[in-house]
Amino acid sequence: MHAHSDRSAPNAVTAHDETTARHVIAASFLGWTLDACDFFIVLFTLDNVAKSFGASIETILLAPTLTLVTRPIGAFLCGRAADKYGRKPVMIATIVIFSLIEAASAFAPTLFVFLTLRALFGIALGGEWGVGTSLIMESIPPSWRGWASGLLQSGYPAGYLLSSLLFLLLPFVGWKGLYLMGAGAIIVALYIWVRVPESPEWLARKAAGQTQGAHTSEPGLWAVVSGNPMLCVFAIALMAAFTFLSHGSQDLYPKLFLGLERGLHPTAITAIVVFYNIAAMVGGLFFGALSQKIGRQYAIAIAAILTLPLLPLWTLPHSAIWLAVGAFGIQFCIQGAWGVVPAYLSELSPASVRATFPGLAYQCGNLIAASNGLIQNRMASVLGTGLAIPLMVIVGGAAVSIAVLILLNARLHPTPGHPAD
Repeated sequence: MHAHSDRSAPNAVTAHDETTARHVIAASFLGWTLDACDFFIVLFTLDNVAKSFGASIETILLAPTLTLVTRPIGAFLCGRAADKYGRKPVMIATIVIFSLIEAASAFAPTLFVFLTLRALFGIALGGEWGVGTSLIMESIPPSWRGWASGLLQSGYPAGYLLSSLLFLLLPFVGWKGLYLMGAGAIIVALYIWVRVPESPEWLARKAAGQTQGAHTSEPGLWAVVSGNPMLCVFAIALMAAFTFLSHGSQDLYPKLFLGLERGLHPTAITAIVVFYNIAAMVGGLFFGALSQKIGRQYAIAIAAILTLPLLPLWTLPHSAIWLAVGAFGIQFCIQGAWGVVPAYLSELSPASVRATFPGLAYQCGNLIAASNGLIQNRMASVLGTGLAIPLMVIVGGAAVSIAVLILLNARLHPTPGHPAD
């Protein structure tokens, strides 16, 4: 399932200044955090936006849907641009674009313009992750990749947590004010421009290509796809399972399950959400660091398998305390598995498409799993059991799928996907 063209892990420059490497990690983490924050602000303000435009909440739900649908477009366009022109300028561009779109959304004169802007936001959202991942993995010492991967991926729950805190300001600034605050992410673009260098590995490959001439140019995305179809199928299937794992545990859990079915007070729900997002960040760092010692594939498999015995504690209790304990454990393991993904996909990818392949696999998997909420709701309706069983079935099935896929790949290809020496 691995590519036969440059299957090695990214060759970071080990003598690279550690201070500069920390700037790279901080910039990529902040970019992904604020990107996620801007996305979740929309979800927190659906009813406010609907009232402003005189539309139904169902209609406004098109905004996050369009954002998800256009993410693969961004992963492809931004990834190809980063592979051709460099990680740094494209990273800056994606952050500037999604920041400006977030600000423009606050001034959208009509619902159509608002929805169009959210679709364009998805392109920048889809492009940022893959470019940031390649920039980190190619710019830091190999021994840093595990925990740096966990830190980068923890930016997603960190953005979720930040948006929930910003939401407390809604009565004072309104939904438009929150959108304008989200646009402050553009500061990260300035930080990258001033303090973050281009990927040393990308610069080395570009210099080698110019020296050797066009006849020795590296293979493009289509050559990689056509030459390694099983690699692509594996990566997309794995990321679809990963997306079902995360969205299956997050999308309907706070409001519909904890609020409507378990009848918890909004304060209790907020406390649980904050609690499990902290667990998610800690889990990403823990399993990311663990992957540096035991290998990416085995760290992912362990985290996925550990979710299974926690499923009943996560959904069956009626006590807020026990639900919080279950949610903490589940998100620690789920986002723990996710914390290894940036390093794993980057090491899985051929060097010539490293900014494109991981992000595109991620977003194609995300597109496949976009129906998660509809599936869980439908299962609850058909079974007549509420959401507890559908939540366990989707998350448990995704965890088993990830473990099977990753362990099968580990058996067939034991070397790639392990930390570099």
